[in-house]
Amino acid sequence: MRVHFIGIGGIGMSALAQYYLASGHQVSGSDLAPSEMTVLLRKKGARIFIGRHKPGNLPKSIDMVIYTPAAPNSNPELRYAHTLSASAKGVSVSGGKRYPLKILSYPEVLGELTKKYFTIAVSGTHGKSTTTAMTALILVRAGLDPTVIVGAKLKEFSNSNFRMGKSKYLVIEADEHFASFLHYWPQMIVLTNIEEDHLDYYKSLKNILGAFRQYIEHLPKDGMLIVNADGKNSKFKIQNSKLHCKIQNYSLYQKEAEQLRRVLQVPGAHNIANALAALSAARALKIPDRISLKALSEYKGAWRRFEIKRFQVSGYRLQVISDYAHHPTEVQATIQAAKERFPGKKIWAVFQPHQLARTAAFFDKFIGAFDGVDAVVLTKIFEVQGREGKKPPKGRDAKALAAEIKKSKPRTYFVPNFRRIPSFIVKKMGKEDVVLIMGAGDIYKINEAKFWN
Repeated sequence: MRVHFIGIGGIGMSALAQYYLASGHQVSGSDLAPSEMTVLLRKKGARIFIGRHKPGNLPKSIDMVIYTPAAPNSNPELRYAHTLSASAKGVSVSGGKRYPLKILSYPEVLGELTKKYFTIAVSGTHGKSTTTAMTALILVRAGLDPTVIVGAKLKEFSNSNFRMGKSKYLVIEADEHFASFLHYWPQMIVLTNIEEDHLDYYKSLKNILGAFRQYIEHLPKDGMLIVNADGKNSKFKIQNSKLHCKIQNYSLYQKEAEQLRRVLQVPGAHNIANALAALSAARALKIPDRISLKALSEYKGAWRRFEIKRFQVSGYRLQVISDYAHHPTEVQATIQAAKERFPGKKIWAVFQPHQLARTAAFFDKFIGAFDGVDAVVLTKIFEVQGREGKKPPKGRDAKALAAEIKKSKPRTYFVPNFRRIPSFIVKKMGKEDVVLIMGAGDIYKINEAKFWN
């Protein structure tokens, strides 16, 4: 089968593309800009088009088009696909039978896969990627050989966000944005937490809770819900849902939390919670604790999840952490983890706000999110192409945010070009200071030696 992906470089889309490649299909795809994921896909045999989307990127003969939910209806490739579908050219012939061109979104295709496997879906506002990775690695060590689609690259998966297994098990990261998870039909849901986010789509917490309620009601009677008992919104979902499945709670107050604190290589209370969620999922699958704890103790972390690098700068070793945190709660948790990992050290927090709407919606919460660090450096907001609506209210941009933070934290700076941040910091920091880089955009690119030397 010949499959074309519109927006193939996205973290979910790239994993799904690898699934089709591993299944023996011909894969092509397009994206606006090159990325580590497009490079990886090209190495694996996909035909990649970078730059402006155009009809000519679609193969002359094609069976399926898969598009990212972020693609507008006006996308040239998507419009052309619909034109093909409505014509004889959009018909493939196999064994004498004629099949119309399929045009499906990423969550629609993944949703069909969830029906074919025993699917374990990890959901929640925070911690999805780490919890998915931990759960998957436990299943691998237990010999259950799962197929895995996760929102971060893992060293254990040859620096990929995908693993092809041969068993009935599928472990996925189930994203709530655009209500994508409403297409999924898992046998087990791991629910980490629920907070306000993606307000550009949901508009309110009430709508977010409603979507989660509808989602967890997809569980069958013999299904299992693993839920964070410490989250008030998570518990609200259980109390107000029509559930007939089994429910298993986990909490930082259970005895295993201290044991995990001792064995985990990744720091922070949020990672203990993630590990407890994975441990609970493993127990529901009858995996012995000794196997689960061994796997969790060996977990080294995922790409852009508290990823530590060390660089030689002016004769001393500088420690730089890169993290995907882009929500106020995530920023606070990551800062706390850094303080635990580097006690007594002064910490510079470098932050790239993500999306105009998110920055405006959480402006006031971001002001207090950097308590605990010694200095803050903000750069311009990372604008997501195709997902930005109208401009936020005046005075709610990154420069204004830096000015507000500076009122209580004098060592706060605004550097519009993030590539100039390393040289800016090196002139002001001490030899023992630690740099914490946070954001879901392209800020991670400065976590390389060439920027710090």
